[in-house]
Amino acid sequence: MNLVSLRVITGDVARLVDFYERATGARASWSHEDFAELRTASATLAIAGIRTVPLFAPDAARPSDNRSVIIEFLVDDVDGVYENLTGFVEDFVNKPTTMPWGNRSLLFRDPDGNLVNFFTPVSPDAVKKFAS
Repeated sequence: MNLVSLRVITGDVARLVDFYERATGARASWSHEDFAELRTASATLAIAGIRTVPLFAPDAARPSDNRSVIIEFLVDDVDGVYENLTGFVEDFVNKPTTMPWGNRSLLFRDPDGNLVNFFTPVSPDAVKKFAS
């Protein structure tokens, strides 16, 4: 088994895709007006409109209703990314902070309120864990 994708359901696909393109520097691949994907080397962030939900099951997902998942991106320099996002991201939850497990993390919310964590490993164990 291999985790390949996380999908976010939104009421405004274009707005959320634009946000993630700006925040990550990745370009989305559009399959349909209600579905786009931002691919990274290790996983894909899929963004889908509410019209896609009934294809799985009615009311299976609701946009802007997440309070339990954090979308995480490994970045080279979280402090530099924070500086680049200042003035663009409207809702920072915290500034870059070194966590007890050795990652320096920046937590913010996307326009739908989903938590996003950009992090850089800084302790020897964390660096080793994410070394290619």
